[in-house]
Amino acid sequence: MSASLTLMIDGQACEAPPGSNVAALLWSLGRPARRSLRGEVRLPWCGMGVCGECRVTIDGRDGVLACLTPCRAGLRVQTQRGGRR
Repeated sequence: MSASLTLMIDGQACEAPPGSNVAALLWSLGRPARRSLRGEVRLPWCGMGVCGECRVTIDGRDGVLACLTPCRAGLRVQTQRGGRR
């Protein structure tokens, strides 16, 4: 069994199992990728890059689909902290 990967989510170190994607990691940690304008949690619906509800900033790039992004060591993920992305 492979060791877990360490990546950063909103400035905090997190461990992810090899082969997982960023959306699955966020879900397992109970952290939403986005919130509505009223602050309600938005969850990924499709899991295959169609709905866009899992958009995050990864390594400084905005609007990246977390469901299509494999976790890798050193990845820096910034979720939406409120308002519109």
